[in-house]
Amino acid sequence: MINIVLFGKPGAGKGTQAEFLKGKYNLTHLSTGDIFRYNIKNGTDLGKLAQTFMDQGELVPDDVTIKMLQAEVDNNPNSAGFLFDGFPRTLSQAEALDVFLASKSESITATIALEADDEILVARLLDRGKTSGRPDDQDEEKIRNRYQEYNEKTAPLMGYYKEQGKFYAVNGIGSIDEITLRLSEVIDNL
Repeated sequence: MINIVLFGKPGAGKGTQAEFLKGKYNLTHLSTGDIFRYNIKNGTDLGKLAQTFMDQGELVPDDVTIKMLQAEVDNNPNSAGFLFDGFPRTLSQAEALDVFLASKSESITATIALEADDEILVARLLDRGKTSGRPDDQDEEKIRNRYQEYNEKTAPLMGYYKEQGKFYAVNGIGSIDEITLRLSEVIDNL
């Protein structure tokens, strides 16, 4: 089983790339954003709670995020592997994911970060917000708050995974095909 964590700030292209990678490597794509939106749309208790944080441009607390993600993994018992998109975002989430996967005799195979300049990403999100209908992509202040949260809470995970020999950085600027090729080269050499 191959389990990949795809890192990157909002707008870095994680969702776009995940679509290609899940098909190429037969992985179950678990996007915390999609999981949050599903729970919010369906009015689950966890979804309502998550919405209050997302409305402020803040990260959803670990315990809420972890419960949603564990349910999704459990709902896919025959998966050949998972592509985690947007999770983990904090050290405690990474540790909880390791413990959870170990309970299933699995582990993270690699973490891959899509790297891009903040100004390029802000422009991408504001452009996406024009058509996506996502309020968190339509307010530059909220976008920058999300980046601040990422820098404070998610960026330290790079060290955590580097210590395990599981961290890879990929240039997230270029055509979709160019970025997919860069990601595939990393995965094919694991």
